[in-house]
Amino acid sequence: MKRVCLYCLILFLVGFYGAVKAQKAPLTTFSFVLGSWEMQTPKGKIVEQWSAGADKTLNGKSYRVNLKGDSLLIEVLQIRTIGKDIFYCSTVTNQNNGKEVCFKLVSTKDQIYVFENAAHDFPQRIVYQDMGKKEMLAWIEGELNGKSRKSEFKYKRQ
Repeated sequence: MKRVCLYCLILFLVGFYGAVKAQKAPLTTFSFVLGSWEMQTPKGKIVEQWSAGADKTLNGKSYRVNLKGDSLLIEVLQIRTIGKDIFYCSTVTNQNNGKEVCFKLVSTKDQIYVFENAAHDFPQRIVYQDMGKKEMLAWIEGELNGKSRKSEFKYKRQ
């Protein structure tokens, strides 16, 4: 029984250490997003580009490129520390009166990073999964009009 309790304590501490590490070093923890990513769609592609800011933030932008090659900015993104917490902040074109909406990092497990804002209409969660040097999976999820919704974005590095 003591051995089981010891293993549980070790697992708890390892998980806690991972969460603390992510909270203290967003640039290091989320460096996997740096660069340019794209996802093909029937109407063209969605591109997400991330760069490191001088103030240890990650700055991103997301845009659509139609089949003719015309691009349209969808949102401006940032992963940054506010106080002692890490947030994913988004300013979406033509939404929220041009105001930024932030989602707090609430989980870091198995290379999956969950940001949450329960007060937001949709999505309430934004999730990124590190799948190696060439692939990244992101998704948004939550409830909209009383129904659960989820949209996935399977990105490949450009």
